[in-house]
Formats: sequence, structure tokens, C-alpha cells
Amino acid sequence: MNRNPSRSDNLIHQFDTVLRTLVPHAAQASRPSPASPEVHDDPMDEEERRHAAGLMRINHTGEVCAQALYQGQGLTAKLPDVRGQMEASARDEIDHLAWCDERLEELHDRPSLLNPLFYAASFGIGAVAGAVGDRMSLGFLAATEQQVGRHLEEHLVELPSADQRSRAVLRQMAIDEAQHAQLALEAGGARFPAPVKFGMRLMAKVMSGSVYRV
Repeated sequence: MNRNPSRSDNLIHQFDTVLRTLVPHAAQASRPSPASPEVHDDPMDEEERRHAAGLMRINHTGEVCAQALYQGQGLTAKLPDVRGQMEASARDEIDHLAWCDERLEELHDRPSLLNPLFYAASFGIGAVAGAVGDRMSLGFLAATEQQVGRHLEEHLVELPSADQRSRAVLRQMAIDEAQHAQLALEAGGARFPAPVKFGMRLMAKVMSGSVYRV
């Protein structure tokens, strides 16, 4: 017999999401990584390896923020169909998180030590956006995914030419993020004005600069 989840069930689910997001190698992808065994890197020197790892660390932290954002919005979103859409998109973001984590391990590097801080901040922003209203929440989601897409395109250019495996991962992530943004707008998300998007870009630059090495 099916029953509605209790408050304790929801708390356990939320805690499990936090652990799967912040504990290295805990996230399990539902789709195979685009960096399949058939995709091979060319030799990279140490400087190229460090640069590739720094870019993938930024992308990993971006996915940590996305999980927290979806989680916060899902808690305060008012319409069940909006919560359902956020949960579906969050499952794709778990794939991204796992793929980036796997790629960092291949590059003999680690996720950012600042991830708990960015998770907490993103969770709070998501909860506030959801509480304001579903239209605003979906609009913020769309604007965020568009910003992530721009970063991914930039990183595809900045990656060392030898790093084909990271490139394969980022290409699929860019496809998914564009789809998430479009779905959020089609569901009634507000289109944010340029000044708001500019502020979001500045915040993204702060995140990127801090986690590239830390």
C-alpha cells in the first residue's frame, strides 16, 4: 500500500542527498559517462593536467551548487508538477556530478574543499526562490542553467586539446543544461532582466576563481 512520505522520510531523503552530493565518489550516475572507454586522451604534461583538473573542479562545484539549488527549490515549490520537474532535472545533475567526480579522479585530483560552503549558500538561494513563487523559482532555474551552459562552452575552448575525455563529458552536460533551461521557461519561468543575469555572472566568477585550485 502506497503512503505519502512522512516528515522523517523527507528528512532522511534530504540528508541522503546531501551526503551523495558532498562525499567524494558517493554520487551514482544513472547514465554511462560520455567519456566511454573508446574516448582516449592524448598525452598531457603536468601543467595541462593541472589546468584540466582545475576546470573540471569548477564544473564539479557547479553541479554541487545545482543539487543544492534544486533541493532548496523543491522544498518550497508550491505546485507538485514544478517539484516533479525539479526532481527530474536534479537526477540529470547527479549524473553530471558523478561524471565530473570520476574525471577528477582520472586526472589524479580532487573536488574543491569549498563545496560545503557553496552547497549551503545555493540551498538557501533555492529555498528563497521557491518561497517567492514557482514562476520566479523556475525563472531563476532557467537563468542559472543558461549561465552554466555559457561556462561549459568556455571550458570546452579552454581545455587542453589533448583532453578528449573531459571534453566528451562537458559536451553532454551542455546539452542537458540547455534542455533544463528550456523546460523551466516552457513551464512558466520568468525571464530575468539583463542586470540580474549580470549579477549572477559575477557570482559565478567568484565561485570559479575560488575553486580552480582550492
